[in-house]
Order: sequence, then C-alpha cells, then structure tokens
Amino acid sequence: MGEVTNVSEYEAIAKQKLPKMVFDYYASGAEDQWTLQENRNAFSRILFRPRILIDVSKIDMSTTVLGFKISMPIMIAPTAMQKMAHPEGEYATARAASAAGTIMTLSSWATSSVEEVASTGPGIRFFQLYVYKDRNVVAQLVRRAERAGFKAIALTVDTPRLGRREADIKNRFTLPPFLTLKNFEGLDLGKMDEANDSGLASYVAGQIDRTLSWKDVKWLQTITKLPILVKGVLTAEDTRIAVQSGAAGIIVSNHGARQLDYVPATISALEEVVKAAQGRVPVFLDGGVRRGTDVFKALALGASGIFIGRPVVFSLAAEGEAGVRKVLQMLRDEFELTMALSGCRSLKEITRDHIVADWDTPRTQQPRYNPRL
Repeated sequence: MGEVTNVSEYEAIAKQKLPKMVFDYYASGAEDQWTLQENRNAFSRILFRPRILIDVSKIDMSTTVLGFKISMPIMIAPTAMQKMAHPEGEYATARAASAAGTIMTLSSWATSSVEEVASTGPGIRFFQLYVYKDRNVVAQLVRRAERAGFKAIALTVDTPRLGRREADIKNRFTLPPFLTLKNFEGLDLGKMDEANDSGLASYVAGQIDRTLSWKDVKWLQTITKLPILVKGVLTAEDTRIAVQSGAAGIIVSNHGARQLDYVPATISALEEVVKAAQGRVPVFLDGGVRRGTDVFKALALGASGIFIGRPVVFSLAAEGEAGVRKVLQMLRDEFELTMALSGCRSLKEITRDHIVADWDTPRTQQPRYNPRL
C-alpha cells in the first residue's frame, strides 16, 4: 500500500483493519443501496464551465457558518460510535477538526461524551440530536451540550425509525462490549442489547420518538438558545416549513443513504431546497462528498458548506487523528485547486454559471453554428 493520495482510498484500508461487523456498519446503506451509489454518481453528472485568464494567485476559502469563522466550507458530519474505528474515537476527530480550523458535529450516539470532547481544547463544535421518548433526557442532553460550549444543535429529522441496513441484520450488529454511548451512560441508555436483527434498530425502536413533529422543533427553541439546524431535508415543501418553524439552517441529507432508499442523491435535491429557502437561512449538504470538485459543485448549486461523514471514520480507522487531518487537508487542497482552475478567488465568486448539470436546459436556443453550411 503506497501513500494515500485521495479520500476514497481510506475505505479499502479501513476494510482491512476493522472487524467485519464494524466496517459494514459504517459502510452500508439502506436496502438495495441504490441511493448510496447515487450519492456519488450524481456528482459525476455535473460538469464545470471554467473561466480562464483570471489572476488566481491568492485564493480565500474562508467562510462563516452561523456567524462562526472557519477556514473552509468543509466540515465534519456527525457519525456514531467512533471508538469502534479507533481507540481515540471522537477525541481524535475533535482535535483534527480544530487543527484544520473547521467545525465538528458530535453524534448523540458518540462513544465520548460532550464534556470529554470539549476537554480536547478549543474548537467550534455542533451537537447532533436524536429526540428520545423521554423529553427530560433530551432537555438534559441539550443543556449539557450548551454548557460544554457547543454552538448549535443539528436536529436529525429523517429517523423516526431506523432504515433497513441488511448487513447489520446479518451481522447482528451491536456496540462492542467495552464501549458505551457515553452521553447516555448515567441514564441506563448507554448500552445496546443483543437482538435477533440489528441491535441498533431495536435500540431506536425502543428509545427514539416516532411522534416527532414540527411542534417539537418549536419546543426545542423554548429549551435552548442555540441555533437549530434541521438535518434531513430533501424537499422544497419541508424547507419552507423549516424556515417558518424557526430553523437557523438546513442540512440537505439522506443520512448517508442509510434511511429511505431511492431518495435522490443530496446533490440532486440541493437546488430545490436552496430555491425554497430563498436566502432566508443557509443550506448545507452532506452525502457522497469525496473530492474538492464535489465541494465546488455543491457551492455552485447554492450550498453554504458541506459535511463529510464516512471519510472521517474510514481515515480514523486507518491512521487515527493523522488520518482525519489528512482527509481534511486533501479536500482543502483539491477544493483550492478546483477554485483556481475555475477562475474563482473567493467563495462568493463561485456561481451557478461555473457548472452545467445534466438537468439543465441547453444554455442557448439558437441553432449551433455549422461550419459546413
């Protein structure tokens, strides 16, 4: 195995290193995994319209997210149980994000607590929230995140039930015995029972609230001052309701293709959501980002930034904190190069005209010039 030269190469390394149950949990999608492939494939149907002869000697990738300045529009999505990938788990991810000058989102189902992650040092961190049936648990968790200095809540809204992930069913997935869901340890919700199918699916069925609705988004705003990002929006209709319900931002996400199969790729749903948001709140994207070119395409379609999920756990499994740092650095370098070669010196210079998507109508209605006529 030579030097890693791109983000995707970490998946094969992780597959070699991790127990099958753990790798399959991270890697798989729902049912036929059509959306899992489509999250990647859809990016390849968007092409560039680069502008040339522009002075690109200085390129500024910095941006602000909810008022927080970050070095680049590339952030870390919440992924569960990172200590299954590497003993340092979420600690390593937090340090890598901080070193890169970007935001980490901590999963509710982390194997390190909000307090532990905060103890790694300074950094802008968001907290991903699952709403449990017991609302006291939720309120307590949000308060702890707030006290630990987390700056926003990413409310996952696409998981009233867990998607059908067949590898987890075959493997009888459960959290390894030496690990716990650290945020719930004291509440007797930190362990997952063995089940005849997926231990996580049974845990979700028992603990996560299927009645969750827009009124709960309002309720959340009464218990916290933190801005709320609604994570898991794929339609214009829900975008409009999210804005009306007081969301501070929207994350276009299909949960890494792990929930409902045959939903569109997030990059395909993005423009619909951006148009419906009408600039009233920022729109972000996760799902399938593996290249700097993917980041550029998302921004050209109106995203304010993107989040990466699986590349974090795969690189964590391969090389720990250094792996996550390298993933962030490779994406940053590729994105900077894409900007330069497209003629963009800052994020505000990236426009819809820098790309052409397969769903676009031809740019001109005039008949093409034919030199033989």
